[in-house]
Amino acid sequence: MNTPLSRRTTLQAAGVIAAAGLAGSIAGTAQAATAEENGTTGDSVVIHPPLPKVPVNNTFTVKVRPVGGTWQKVGVYLAKLALIDENTGGNRAQNSSWAAFDFSGTVEVEVTYNPGGGEKVRIRPDSYGIKPEVLGSTARFTLDRPRNLVVQIDDKIFDCLHLLANPIERDVPAEGDKKVMYFGPGLHTTPDGLLKVPSATTVYLAPGAVLTSQVILENVENSRLIGRGVLYNSAGGALLIHKAENVTVDGITILNPRYENVRVAECQNLKIKNLRAFSHQGWGDGIQLYCSENVTIDGCFLRTSDDSIALYTHRWDYVGDTRNITVKNCSLWADVAHPINIGVHGNSDKPEMLENLRYENIDILDHREPQVTYQGAIAFMVGDSNLVRDVRFDDIRVEDFRWGQLIHMRVEYNPKYNTSAGRGIENVYIKDLSYNGKNADLSVILGLSEDHAIKDVTFENLTVNGRVIRDSGGKPGWYLASDGVPMLVNEHVTGLKFLTTAEAAAS
Repeated sequence: MNTPLSRRTTLQAAGVIAAAGLAGSIAGTAQAATAEENGTTGDSVVIHPPLPKVPVNNTFTVKVRPVGGTWQKVGVYLAKLALIDENTGGNRAQNSSWAAFDFSGTVEVEVTYNPGGGEKVRIRPDSYGIKPEVLGSTARFTLDRPRNLVVQIDDKIFDCLHLLANPIERDVPAEGDKKVMYFGPGLHTTPDGLLKVPSATTVYLAPGAVLTSQVILENVENSRLIGRGVLYNSAGGALLIHKAENVTVDGITILNPRYENVRVAECQNLKIKNLRAFSHQGWGDGIQLYCSENVTIDGCFLRTSDDSIALYTHRWDYVGDTRNITVKNCSLWADVAHPINIGVHGNSDKPEMLENLRYENIDILDHREPQVTYQGAIAFMVGDSNLVRDVRFDDIRVEDFRWGQLIHMRVEYNPKYNTSAGRGIENVYIKDLSYNGKNADLSVILGLSEDHAIKDVTFENLTVNGRVIRDSGGKPGWYLASDGVPMLVNEHVTGLKFLTTAEAAAS
């Protein structure tokens, strides 16, 4: 039974104004979700209702169907992305495309590039090994699991399609539940542009829901922000999670925030899953994390106009260490700055640390940063008396990027952002890191001094263009192993090792 519109306009969130929904679409979405909850198996597709006020982009036509079934058209929308002019610093926003649907089982996807032409179609990440059938301007391929993909025609960086293929939702919250802020399909806002979420509350953005307010989870516990809807055009950052515990974010998409997509500060026991975010304005980080513990970031796709994921300690009035952070199963694309950034901001008066950081099964799709001292697809820029220790990377695949370095690991004092030098970097293990490409500049591992040093960094099976970088063999005896990256290492780095997998197992 459909909920009356009058009820939707009296959402549990005080002050929320909801535009008229699409009742038929709600029913269709709910029906598909119920089938999943009841254990229905097989190949099925759920198409999302249209997104009001979100501009469409007609460059691509996208269709999807269960194997051998009827094709259904998927809405394609505009994503604005950043291109920094290295000579002027100007940011020329670029138009791109994105589309989303839900499915189970195996489905066929058809993508048509409407301007025509296109001799080459590449579906990224490359690690997925998806090779489409190309028929003129149309590419077809199958998916047997949820994926966040980029479909590129003739290697176009911006005029491409970001395809977000979700699992079908389960356990959809009930509209009218007192502990649910339910946003059905339609446009939603609040008078002050803020949505403050209480404890033990679920904010649900249904497919087709567009919320233009910043969502704030502050001093709360046991709350959630979930669904297939969109946070769009928020005046500040799209999502602030501050002094919160046991919070989950799952499935939403963020478009065009002013400043960062997500800021996490002074939180514990947080899960961010299947978040997709696009930004083009300055300081448009994907996820900024400060002074937080026990956080998992899982299955996210972030294409950002600043760092994709940045881990810090103190800044502004946030205080405390950052520890026990896991980032896994993500695809990261930084049109500006770094896909991964660690350690810039901290507390010179009461030094803090970042420790027990884990990065697993990550695809880095691009990195573009003209400033040499701010480069690094993987960047440690440790200042403000921070100590970074016990960091592990496993199975990190870096595709050829436009401009920057593979590794930038440095203890530094940067007067622009720091009031003191970092204390050091200790015990970093990087296993199965691969880079394939020709654009990487010289990587660096640089301590600042004997008292601000880098200690015990191990690379296991570091592969650059198919070559394993190793201390033993595979090079002239008088070469450094780091020359094979190539990488500059200074005298304030001790305990640096480059091992094969066999050598690591034997050690």
